[in-house]
Amino acid sequence: MIKVFDNYARYYDLLYQDKDYIAETIYVTSLITKYNSRANKILELGCGTGAHAEHLARMGYTVHGVDMSEEMLNRAEARKAGLPSDVASRLSFSLGDVRSVRMNQTYDVVLSLFHVMSYQSSNNDLDAAFDVVASHLSPGGLFLFDYWYGPAVLIQKPEVKVRRLEDDEIKVTRIAEPIMNVNDNVVDVNYTVFIEEKKSGHVEQIKETHRMRYFFLPELQRQELGIFKELGVFSWMTDIPLSEDSWAGFQVLEYL
Repeated sequence: MIKVFDNYARYYDLLYQDKDYIAETIYVTSLITKYNSRANKILELGCGTGAHAEHLARMGYTVHGVDMSEEMLNRAEARKAGLPSDVASRLSFSLGDVRSVRMNQTYDVVLSLFHVMSYQSSNNDLDAAFDVVASHLSPGGLFLFDYWYGPAVLIQKPEVKVRRLEDDEIKVTRIAEPIMNVNDNVVDVNYTVFIEEKKSGHVEQIKETHRMRYFFLPELQRQELGIFKELGVFSWMTDIPLSEDSWAGFQVLEYL
């Protein structure tokens, strides 16, 4: 799995160049402010190349990002190096697995975006990830995370998709071929990626499989029972309840 994300890192920022990180950060921080206006320290699990962390730091939060890919973290550190010193001083990153990392300190908020929780495809993985979250929060701390929402996945069904993108150095063609495993509540998204170096014409082919779990509210609520209090459940980037149109769900939990 680590190698998958190291390969992914090579075209990750290009793939998400049109993603509105600022709007997403504003959305997340509006919920943090709503439920804990004094929150300042954030632990981000699965920080990728640090784009959300950067904007959180620009908004005054102190953020530590954890990722299991060294290449992703290298890019996060490069991003940090280009920031104003006051912003960079509020950012740090380290290597770690969301199922086992221990920072030996607590935070006001644990944040996990980009469907990192949906990568926890087994019950053991999910249990371990929730244990990690709980170990980094004091009572009253918040856990915010997004995930694939089961009813929407089953009704809409994942489709084969092709994306083509490029920058000054490379051209990328990514083919996504999903396979549903309905008895396991997971989708294996099989990617074939062609990366062409513009200067040399060399083409590299990468094959990756991302196993994504989709969740139903009762199983998440059972996971949270006695440990977290559910403060809000939304369709991602909105304040409206989940529905069959909500591929991405978003939850705000309070650690008890």
